[in-house]
Amino acid sequence: MPLLPAGLAPDLLAAAVAAWTSAPFLKGLLRGRRQLLADMATIGADAVLDAAFAVARDADRPVAERLRRARGDVALVVAIADLAGRWPLERVTAALSDFADLAIDTAIGAALAERGAANAGLSALALGKLGSHELNYSSDVDLILVHDPDVLPRRAHEEPGEAAVRIARRAVALLADQTPDGYVARVDLRLRPASEITPISLSVAAAEHYYQSEALTWERVAFIRARAAGGDIALGQGLLDAIRPFVWRRSLDWTAVGDIQAVSLRIRDHFEAGQVIGPGFDVKRGRGGIREIEFFAQIHQLIWGGRNLALRCPATLDGLAALAAAGHVEAGEAAQLAESYRYLRTLEHRLQMRRDEQTHAVPRLAADRTAVALLSGARDWATVERRLGTATAPVAAAYDRLIAAAVPDTAAVPADVARWAKRHQPAIAGQIVPLVTRWRGGTLRALRSAPARAAFEAVLPELLAGIAGAADPAMAASRLDGFLAALPQGAQFFALLEANPRLVGLLSHLLGVAPVLADALARDPALFDVMLAPDAFAPLPDVAALTAELAGFAAPAPALEDILDRVRRWTGERRFQLGAQLVEGRADPLAVARSLSDLADAALAVIVPAVAADFARQHGRVPGGEPVILALGRYGGRALTHASDLDLVYLFTGSHETVSDGDRPLPATLYFNRLAARLTAALSVPTAAGALYEVDTRLRPWGAKGMLALSVDSFARYQAEDADDWEHMALTRARPVGGGASDTAAAAIAATLARPREGEALRRAVLAMRADIAAAKPAKGAFDVKLAPGGLVDLEFVVHFLQLRDRSAFGPDVSAAIAVLTAAGQLPDGLAAAHDLLTRFLVLLRLVAPGASVPASFSPAVEAMLARAMTPGGGAASFADLVAQLAQAKALVRQAFQTILNTKGR
Repeated sequence: MPLLPAGLAPDLLAAAVAAWTSAPFLKGLLRGRRQLLADMATIGADAVLDAAFAVARDADRPVAERLRRARGDVALVVAIADLAGRWPLERVTAALSDFADLAIDTAIGAALAERGAANAGLSALALGKLGSHELNYSSDVDLILVHDPDVLPRRAHEEPGEAAVRIARRAVALLADQTPDGYVARVDLRLRPASEITPISLSVAAAEHYYQSEALTWERVAFIRARAAGGDIALGQGLLDAIRPFVWRRSLDWTAVGDIQAVSLRIRDHFEAGQVIGPGFDVKRGRGGIREIEFFAQIHQLIWGGRNLALRCPATLDGLAALAAAGHVEAGEAAQLAESYRYLRTLEHRLQMRRDEQTHAVPRLAADRTAVALLSGARDWATVERRLGTATAPVAAAYDRLIAAAVPDTAAVPADVARWAKRHQPAIAGQIVPLVTRWRGGTLRALRSAPARAAFEAVLPELLAGIAGAADPAMAASRLDGFLAALPQGAQFFALLEANPRLVGLLSHLLGVAPVLADALARDPALFDVMLAPDAFAPLPDVAALTAELAGFAAPAPALEDILDRVRRWTGERRFQLGAQLVEGRADPLAVARSLSDLADAALAVIVPAVAADFARQHGRVPGGEPVILALGRYGGRALTHASDLDLVYLFTGSHETVSDGDRPLPATLYFNRLAARLTAALSVPTAAGALYEVDTRLRPWGAKGMLALSVDSFARYQAEDADDWEHMALTRARPVGGGASDTAAAAIAATLARPREGEALRRAVLAMRADIAAAKPAKGAFDVKLAPGGLVDLEFVVHFLQLRDRSAFGPDVSAAIAVLTAAGQLPDGLAAAHDLLTRFLVLLRLVAPGASVPASFSPAVEAMLARAMTPGGGAASFADLVAQLAQAKALVRQAFQTILNTKGR
């Protein structure tokens, strides 16, 4: 290792040597921060940490650069102070949390300053370990972003919701984007309400409404550790104060106690690996691990904290001490849990600081375990493992006692349920038994009448069978519990299920394998009504019929907000119906993708004129001008999934110099930009009925720097004079979807695509674009059929390259373009089938894996569903057969990509 500073104390020297020899991440930091180590020896770790914070605050340096430099300084000083034993766990986690707070506040302030505004109107609520001020060494930060529409700065053409999303995205990018200087923090925004459909920042009014009327029990648990961590602290704290009664309730009825049990007992339903002490053991989620200590404290806090303010401690160690002081936990047990917590958290930090990884698992390789042992100051791994067993055993025992206390007396447990749980799901028996006991206890509205209970008993065995086969049985049980709790009445509903056994299987199947649909159903059980219709599994009609149906449904609404709510409700029901058809293998995923796009078309066909008419009440209309909306990406190609954004470009016809004729006239450009912002808000802002779509407008000319809406003439000039090749590639899938003057817009697109291009220059540009995407968005595993080599992005790049180079086969439907190019001999046979196979899998993947996540593996139930639903007329023979088909398809695509774009040898 490099020459160390002179005069290092033995503890600092030992820490530096351990960091250099056993932690590649720390070794990299030490290379360029020798002076920091010297400063620790002379002025102390606390002073060096203060200096690192000063770097983060240095306004003379670019914000992204200074935050990343400071993050490296903080990571090293915390690690060395920790390894040297100079800082206890509480000081380590406080230092990490303090820096995260500073970085978040700085990023939000910088994003607002770019608009010339003070740090006000946008607040970051921290949850999880940052919320409790006990952040991990290499943890993400769990945030919920909220804004005040009346305070947040916005440009002339922006609605508050759109401005909030843009500012929030900029702040997150300052923290999370990977640059040559690294990153500042991994940001996780998925704890916000309905994260799969809501924008990344919510108005405080929408957030308050949700938590006071719709939130689930697990969200109560999460908010035990919530605090305002950055941005407009007063705004965030005001929201937390408003929803405090949601978290802390003065009295608990049996329903609330049952909910707490359901949340807490889910901890025991982990994958089998990671439960036994040894390689692969998960110090966070394993039996007797960190999470069981946290849940032990949080369960007691929820039960008793409604009446005792002293128990509302976010930090786990503080919570245990307060519970012991109040007599709710024995002092000896609390002390033992605290000792185990300190040890497990310290070991967790040793695991994470080696490579700056968000890991909690004991390494499977012996050399890695030895390195962790050296960082822990132990002679060998066997010593660490013995200490790990000593730490987890009392935790597991205490948690077992807590579970036993939560579960009703065994004499009162129905024998049939106990036998079922023991036979099918022993790992979650502790959760299933009290839930079924609760359902049978008459506390739920839907199960209070004798007919409802009788009908429920008839369908319960099949519902439990669905839970047993779920990808996540505990989560499926919790979703079923939420669904039952939300039902207003149950006699008719359960009678219908009893009379239609296929619907019982569908309900249990949805709860078990399709989290996107299950979460939607838990929020709104009325969605299931659409599956009771006789044509529930029939294909949806064409876009014209859908538009007519939606227009008729929305027409009686008296005001714009009522129209929007009706559109959201109607569209949500149809999307749910299509998802159920997929899960049951009753529809071709390609047809569902087209129908999802048709639903969006129908929604726009109703929303655009309604919003335009409402806007015209103040500003009139622009003579000779009307809005034109282009769909691009998967929406333009009529291939939406349940997780897709709508890629939109807003245009308008007529002269930009024309002025509207209303009471508050506006020039055409300003008029249509404000109208576009209203349309975006109508599509994406959450309401009591939920949000409709996420809207992405970054494909417009000049991207985020450009105006939201351009005249068709300006758009045509931009495409002819300023647009890059990638923008023309995107334009190959553009189609008009809303507003008017579609012929004018289509002509501008056609003229752009028809321009001649130099083939070699285009080829190099396409390869450069593909490399940029690979660097920014690497593939996420073997099942990533979009970004992986040979995936859909590769295939689309090949198609768009040929379309532009040869000026042929244009059209937004990629499948149709592939057919034309194959018939012309420009593409090899088999690519059409490969495209369809990969697209079908992507459509299904977005149901079983919410957001953009791609699991490394699937449960047997999900594997069976994927194999059955993939191919019309019977599906794949098995999941293994499907995996082989996907591999063959990707190999064929990759071969075509390399051949056509001449990448062999690169």
